[in-house]
Amino acid sequence: MQRKHTRTVDIGGVGIGGDNPVRVQSMCNTDTRDVLSTVTQINSLAEAGCEIVRLAVPDDAAAAKLKEIREQSPVPLIADIHFDHRLALSALEAGIEGLRINPGNIGDESKVDTVVRAAMEHGAPIRIGVNGGSLEKDLLRRFGGPTPEAMVESGLRHVSMLEKRGFHDIKISLKTSSVLNTVAAYRLMSGKVDYPLHIGITEAGTLVRGAVKSAVGLGILLSEGIGDTMRVSLTHDPVAEIGVAYEILRSLGLRERGPEIISCPTCGRTEINLIDLAEKVEEALRGVEEVFTVAVMGCVVNGPGEAKEADIGIAGGRGLGIIFKKGEVVRKVKGDENLLPEFMKEIEAFLRERRS
Repeated sequence: MQRKHTRTVDIGGVGIGGDNPVRVQSMCNTDTRDVLSTVTQINSLAEAGCEIVRLAVPDDAAAAKLKEIREQSPVPLIADIHFDHRLALSALEAGIEGLRINPGNIGDESKVDTVVRAAMEHGAPIRIGVNGGSLEKDLLRRFGGPTPEAMVESGLRHVSMLEKRGFHDIKISLKTSSVLNTVAAYRLMSGKVDYPLHIGITEAGTLVRGAVKSAVGLGILLSEGIGDTMRVSLTHDPVAEIGVAYEILRSLGLRERGPEIISCPTCGRTEINLIDLAEKVEEALRGVEEVFTVAVMGCVVNGPGEAKEADIGIAGGRGLGIIFKKGEVVRKVKGDENLLPEFMKEIEAFLRERRS
């Protein structure tokens, strides 16, 4: 796997493109005018590993809260702007580190000039966000719909608007709800520009459907070396997007964060509530950043052997749990009610040892 080398842009100290890792982003679903809720969600996203957070800025009231939010955010922020160039200016003045706009929908040439000058003065990159649901009418007529070619043409049109003003701190995204169209669009764009690409499948759906569509689409692109920053879009708590994103990256060997949970799918031999145990272990380890493997198995006969490469694990049977490290049994736990607390004690001891 060889990543395509793209230009580097900097968003509040977070490098995107070039030799930087694939960055993980998300977007708040709070009302930006509600500072407390928005900052709380930003903090939750950051704790989960999100590196850049986007905020909707629909009106002046939302823009007026950006400075206060910016002062409390642990990660760089991007303002999502449509139609009103004044909101982009207000966001930059508030210290927001980047903009997501379509230059073609924020007004006439003079307004584009004003936004570009302000972005240059503040050192703020601009993401050109092309969406299959809002393509220009002339492109829809010309290409017969929101085809990959139409999306790329739209993106290049907006890139040209910035380039002719001497602006090159650009990211590009080309999103649709169709996995195949999105993949095709990014492949086309990747062959035409060296700007970093923000990849994602928009409107992907609820937790399971959205995770599957995102894993397929983003996995294809990332495996081909396409993609410098990514968002997994889910109809769910945005914090869940971060976990899915890192699992996609982990599966491709691109990035790792936190423990990898290995668990068996259960079968007729399972004699404990393995699903509940695995979910509780995963939840308890959600805030841990160290990289290691944890196995939660449902068979005391085959569990340790099947997960022998795990750093630490537990295999449960009728009224009994075997805790093991690297496939070697270290202790036995009696009573189903003791499996989780005793296993977590062993994991905590394991982490203390690693950290010392």
